[in-house]
Amino acid sequence: MRDFSLPGRSATYAANGMCATSHPLAAKVALDILQAGGNAVDAAVAGAVLLGVCEPSMTGLGGDCFALIAQPGAPVQALNGSGRAVAAADPEALRARGLTAIEPHSTDAITLPGAVDAFCHLAETQGKLGLDRLLAPAIHYADAGIPVAPRVARDWVADGPALQGHGRDHYLDAGNPLTIGQLFRAPGQAEALRRVARQGRDGFYAGEVAEDMVASLQAAGGAHTLDDFARVACTPTAPIGAPVEGYELLEHPPNGQGATALLMLNILGYFDIAAMDPFGAERAHVEAEAAKLAYDARNRFIADPDVLDATERMISPATAKALAALIHPDRALPYPVSPLTEQVHKDTVYITVVDRDRMAVSLIYSIFNGFGSGLASKKFGILFQNRGAGFNLTKGHPNELGPGKRPLHTIIPAMLMHGGRAVMPYGVMGGQYQPVGHVRVLQNMLLWGMDPQEAIDGARCFADAGKLQLESGYSDAVAAELAARGHDIDRITKPLGGGQAIRILGNGVLEGGSDPRKDGCAIGY
Repeated sequence: MRDFSLPGRSATYAANGMCATSHPLAAKVALDILQAGGNAVDAAVAGAVLLGVCEPSMTGLGGDCFALIAQPGAPVQALNGSGRAVAAADPEALRARGLTAIEPHSTDAITLPGAVDAFCHLAETQGKLGLDRLLAPAIHYADAGIPVAPRVARDWVADGPALQGHGRDHYLDAGNPLTIGQLFRAPGQAEALRRVARQGRDGFYAGEVAEDMVASLQAAGGAHTLDDFARVACTPTAPIGAPVEGYELLEHPPNGQGATALLMLNILGYFDIAAMDPFGAERAHVEAEAAKLAYDARNRFIADPDVLDATERMISPATAKALAALIHPDRALPYPVSPLTEQVHKDTVYITVVDRDRMAVSLIYSIFNGFGSGLASKKFGILFQNRGAGFNLTKGHPNELGPGKRPLHTIIPAMLMHGGRAVMPYGVMGGQYQPVGHVRVLQNMLLWGMDPQEAIDGARCFADAGKLQLESGYSDAVAAELAARGHDIDRITKPLGGGQAIRILGNGVLEGGSDPRKDGCAIGY
C-alpha cells in the first residue's frame, strides 16, 4: 500500500466496466459508451478517435493502430491496422539521391493511414452501437473544441516545429503552439468524421476526403494516389505469446515490435530479477543489456510478415538463452552489439477498456513522431503519419522500403493471460521504449506485487542510442553505480512514455492504473 502522506494516486476500482487512457475526456467518453449499452470495442473506438483531437501531436485519423480483443471463452484476436507504402515506392530512387535513410518529415515517410479502416472494421464486426454513435463525441469536440491539457501543451511546444505547410495552418495558432487551457478546434476533422459516420470507410478512403489527402500529398511531392487509398485494408491475425511467472503475455505479431518484448522477457528469465531491488542498479543494468540485445534482433529481423516472419526465431527459448549468455553482471555491452549477436542469429515495434461482460480491448493508435510528418491535408486538416521512416534503405533487408509493404512499427498493445483467460489488457507508450515498458510494468506487478498504478508510476530507464536514460526517480547513487559498470548515463528530464492497465481480479472486480506522465486517468462504474 502506498504512503498516503506522499503525492501520488491510488489504483481505480470498479465492478462493471472501466477505461484507462491518456486523456480524461477520452476516458469519460469511453465510459459513457459502456453505460449506453456499448461493449468494450465500441468504447475503445469512440475513445481512440477522440484522442486524435485531445492529443493531436500523438495520434489522429492519418495514423495507424493495432488491437488485441479478448472475448470470454474465445481465443484472443489481433487486428493489424497499419498502412502500407504506396505502390510507387522506389528505394532505388532514394538511394540514387544519396539517401541512406528515409527523411522523417518528407512525403517519402508517409505511409497510407490504416487506423480508420480498422476502426470501421471493429465497429461493424464486433461493436453494438454503430459508427454514427461512436464517432459523435469526437465530432462534437472537434467542432466545439477541447481545452489543451498540460502534457499536451508540453508536447505542442516540443513537437510544433515539425509542422509544415498546411500542418501549420491547422495545428498552430498564428504560428504559435497552443497553450494550457486554450481551446483546440478541428472543424475539418469533424466534417471528415461525419462522412465516415454516414458512409463507413468509403467516407475517408474515397470521395472528397481522400481527394483532399491525395491532392495535398502530391502537391508536396508525394507519389500517393486514390488507388493507394482505396486499397487500404486492415488484417485480422492471431497474437503471439511467451510464458512469464505462471502467466502468458500476448503481444501483437509483426510488423509491430511485440516479439521484442517477448524476447526481452525470455532473456530476463535467465536472471533472478525478483531478488533485485526494483529500482536499483542491478535490475537497471540487466534490463538495459537485455534491451540492447533484443532491439538488435528487432532491427535486423522484424518486418512486414508477408516478406519475412521471424517470430519463431525471435521468441525461441534457444535464442533467449544464447543472448542471455552475452550479458555480464558487472559490465555493459558496447554499442553496437551486432558483432556479438550475429552468430546467435545466423540462420535467419493507448487505450484499454473492459466491459461488464469482461470483453477486454487493448488498442494503440499513433502517427509516430510528434505531429507525424508535420504535413496535413489542405481542407480537412488530416495530419499524415510518418511511419515510413520505420523502413530502411538497405538493399535486400527484409524491412527495406518497397511498394505495398508495411514498415517495422514501434506501437504494441499487450494482454496478460492466466488459465486461458484475459486478466490484464495493458500498454506502455513511448515509441522505441515500448517493449522495455511492457516488461518493466509487468515485472513490477508479478515479481514485487505492485498494483497497476504503482507499477506504472515507478521510475524508468532505457538504453537507447548509446546512452542509458534515467528518469529523475533514480537516485544519484544508482546512477553512479551504473556508470561504474560502463553505462553512459543521461539524467533525462522528459518522461519515458506513458501507460495504462486494467487488471481483472479473481472476484471479477476491475483494478485500473493510468500514467502520471500523461494527463489521463482510469475511470469505471
